[in-house]
Amino acid sequence: MIPASGTRPVVVSRLLDTVCPVKYYRYMKKVIALAGPKHCGKTEAGRVLAALTGGVFFDLDNEMQKSAGKSVRALYQEGISVFQAAEREALENVLVLVDKDGEGSADSEEGVFVIALGGGFIDNEAARLLLQGRPGCAVVYLSVSTETAWRRIEAVQAESGELPAFLRVENPREAHRVLHEKRAAAYRDIASFVVDGENKTAVEVAAEVAATA
Repeated sequence: MIPASGTRPVVVSRLLDTVCPVKYYRYMKKVIALAGPKHCGKTEAGRVLAALTGGVFFDLDNEMQKSAGKSVRALYQEGISVFQAAEREALENVLVLVDKDGEGSADSEEGVFVIALGGGFIDNEAARLLLQGRPGCAVVYLSVSTETAWRRIEAVQAESGELPAFLRVENPREAHRVLHEKRAAAYRDIASFVVDGENKTAVEVAAEVAATA
């Protein structure tokens, strides 16, 4: 959990005040869940959004590691059912904090809670249902093209020396394309609204989310 700074950076403060004046923050959703594929910019935009709105940021992968006492990679290697159970538990823990903050009310004027979901969150029905239909919650799909997502995966691979576990197959690029397109359609189905993250900075994405949520 990362409390946002009480002072907004000047460069982003001016941008946000243009599209979403601070007086409107109180009308934003209580929970904003940023969804989308791996490396679409959820974490970066989420941190900025929380800082801009005086809210609190959670990275669900980090919360999984804290609650399970294991890395996300280790959980995945134990099996998809283990991984998804840990993901659901971590989200439940975050939502408990949200409800305590506002005593279960979606109309609380306390800060916004911003959650960056994992790239495969859409495949976890039990976790997904915790957000779908939840009062005061907006699921925002950050959309990027298949090509952009793949380039970012390749960039990380160049540094780490390996692909994500789910892409360690005979033709990883084709596997990624198929999975990306399948998940994109599913994310659009559950999203409260969609933000196009293509060729935008984290500040620009956060400002657009703040102006819409």
